[in-house]
Amino acid sequence: MLSDWIARNAVLTPDKTALRFPERDISYRALAAMVERIAAALAASGVRREDCVAYLGFNSPEMLALLFACARAGVLFMPLNWRLAGPEHLQMLQDCPPALLVVEPDFVAQTNSFRAALDGMTLVSFGASGDGWISWADFCSRANEGGDNEQVDDDTPLLICYTSGSTGKPKGVLLTQRALNCNAANSTDMHELRADDVILNTLPLFHVGGLNNLTTPALKAGCTVVLHPKFDVDATFDAIEREGITLTVLVPAQLDMMMAHPRWAGADFSSLRMITTGSTIVPRHVIHAVHAKGVPLVQVYGSTETCPIAVYLKAADAIRKAGSTGKAAVQCRLRIVDSQGADVKPGATGELLVQGDNIMSGYWKAPQATAAVLVDGWFHTGDMGHHDEEGYLYVDGRSKEMIISGGENIYPAEIENLLIECPDIAEASVIGRPDERWGEVVVAVVVAKADRMVSSEQVLKLLEGRIARFKHPKEVVVVKQLPKTALGKVRKEDVRKMVARTF
Repeated sequence: MLSDWIARNAVLTPDKTALRFPERDISYRALAAMVERIAAALAASGVRREDCVAYLGFNSPEMLALLFACARAGVLFMPLNWRLAGPEHLQMLQDCPPALLVVEPDFVAQTNSFRAALDGMTLVSFGASGDGWISWADFCSRANEGGDNEQVDDDTPLLICYTSGSTGKPKGVLLTQRALNCNAANSTDMHELRADDVILNTLPLFHVGGLNNLTTPALKAGCTVVLHPKFDVDATFDAIEREGITLTVLVPAQLDMMMAHPRWAGADFSSLRMITTGSTIVPRHVIHAVHAKGVPLVQVYGSTETCPIAVYLKAADAIRKAGSTGKAAVQCRLRIVDSQGADVKPGATGELLVQGDNIMSGYWKAPQATAAVLVDGWFHTGDMGHHDEEGYLYVDGRSKEMIISGGENIYPAEIENLLIECPDIAEASVIGRPDERWGEVVVAVVVAKADRMVSSEQVLKLLEGRIARFKHPKEVVVVKQLPKTALGKVRKEDVRKMVARTF
């Protein structure tokens, strides 16, 4: 079980700092005790094996302890993206109703706006109790002896992370304890992880990238994890320069913000062994800027469905193979296939297929969607790439429909479904436009109904409060008609060309 990682390190290095959080350090002994107490409180609250526990809030030691407590109890852990709007959270919570929902104070009001639609759920807040809420302290005080479940094993589902699908409806990706254990082995090999490493995590833990690229593997290895509630440029510079950080993950959007900051030129990165990046195509200027600081920038490729580590570059190859995402992870297999399913030759582009114990067990209550991507033990990513003559992978493009903006996955159908509700809009197509800082930004291309007018302000108002701000279009283009095939399907590639000509 994953909880054994913490218990083992509590015996080996009880006084070593496991988590460094603003204004408090938590030792492995204290973290193990926290996991024990939460697991017992879950049991006392009636949370049983295969129930679900959800968390809505910024990064915190309690969030990580709750994950490991769920692992011990055989409970499913659902981290919610705090950037989403209330209706989006409700959709996920109705799809997989939790027995218990833990919420940070900043999100209590939003939760109150939809909680009446959810029945039988215990509400826990880090703030004060009352109005149907139990305080975190009162919840933990319920703890009694116990909390173990003999039926828990490596194949027990542990993590459910929601990712948008091509239809716009989010799908719950199920990851077992075995998947996280396999992913930790991949991360250990990728980073040559050692117990004396000091890890900085500024990425949100509701993403598998923030949770599993380095954080959970580091806690298995007995490292110290410096955890920030959320990304802040100055706090990131401070941590790297003052905390002896050896490893961190920074997506291109974060690196761009740091590079634009006056501190970049003089920043001391001498403690870093490498910086890991990914989540989108990494611009060459970002790679060169990091290498100019004397730090290898290594790319990782994967997705929520792969936990996420599937392919990676190692530090020794960072400069020689700049732009590549490397080779298959140590416990993964990778294929690149053509439209007929045959392996392609080096240099030829094909779809990326991944196999390994880190792959999801499936989508929650979505057998057809699962069967469409898990075929004969291989996960069909929908992403395109090619190998060079040495077997190094280069990702040529993400899924045709998906937009990745600042490391966040955005599916056009979700936005399009809302846009066509507007009585003035006849048709809508949403695409991604390349952007130096964010990788891509959302652009909505709409056709107004006859004798109607559509404005950018009208479109943005329609989306306000219904989807997360990062999904809102940065530009709205009004056209007379959308390019379509003979069967009436919108030709997305032609829409992209229209947008390119507009700007």
